[in-house]
Amino acid sequence: MRVAVIGAGAVGGLIAALLDRAHHEVEVTARGDHLAAIQQHGIQLDGGYGSHVAKVTAGPTLTRRPEVAILATKAQDAEAALRANAGVLEGVTLLVVQNGLGGMRVAHEVLPTSELVGGLALFASSYLSPGQITVTAALPLVLGAAEGTSATTLDLVAELMRSAMPIEVVANLEGAQWTKLLINHVNALPAITGLSVQQTIADRRLRRVVAASMHETVGIANRLGIRFSGLQGIPGWILSWLGRSPVAVTALLPRMLARRMGEVPNPGSTLQSIRRGQLTEIDFLNGAVLRVAREHGLSAPVNTAIVALVHEVERAGAFLAVDEVARRVPA
Repeated sequence: MRVAVIGAGAVGGLIAALLDRAHHEVEVTARGDHLAAIQQHGIQLDGGYGSHVAKVTAGPTLTRRPEVAILATKAQDAEAALRANAGVLEGVTLLVVQNGLGGMRVAHEVLPTSELVGGLALFASSYLSPGQITVTAALPLVLGAAEGTSATTLDLVAELMRSAMPIEVVANLEGAQWTKLLINHVNALPAITGLSVQQTIADRRLRRVVAASMHETVGIANRLGIRFSGLQGIPGWILSWLGRSPVAVTALLPRMLARRMGEVPNPGSTLQSIRRGQLTEIDFLNGAVLRVAREHGLSAPVNTAIVALVHEVERAGAFLAVDEVARRVPA
């Protein structure tokens, strides 16, 4: 199948390489040194899904109309990337693989005639040097249909992705997005401290901060009647229950997530952006919790403090000590 991947970073680059290995015809978009490395040497994949060099067509924008397109940019770059490629994407089925809660809305606004499928990356991958993608946790890609998308289209996208990697299909996409948002709460503290996810969770003080942000998020979701979907073997009802339990109980969740990542240090996507000198997508992760809370007249002091600290590190270019983080977050 002819497939386009918009944004061939840690997530998109992995997906593109696996689709190429499955003998699909793949074109990707990328920027700067990463684009140059892909054009010269291909996408070099290693780690949990095995090794492969994907000699894909690559450029700053797409050159031809695909049968299926995959949006895998950072959330803050999604609208610009879609508009830059709208001429070849209008009406094309689009798989949106992004963190946060707003990706489907943005995609529908830019491509109103395209059917949309949501994708949630449970796998962990790192893009730490141009052209090189390393998989640190070979977990599935979760798929769910957006409102108005036909079962036939969902089946088409599922068949495509299943040919390249393990997938799960969920009926409740919104609930799955909230569950993934909760899992992504492990990303913020590494971006603030420079530690890996595993090191962050191993530290008692930082683990409590992560747990407090999760506890606050679940509490807000429960107030809004959100029904969490089960992911990574975690039943959705347990997540809802965590919001009514002490923070010390919620701390079991980040500990479990860190164990499942294994021993290879996982920097998390937000820290990867910091290390590359790029703005992070924190406003679409913990920041999404703030936005939803404000829209409904609720408060989110823990997530507010975490978002502010990530932005402080973005501006200053220096990580914060663990003691400083523990002092400044009301966990």
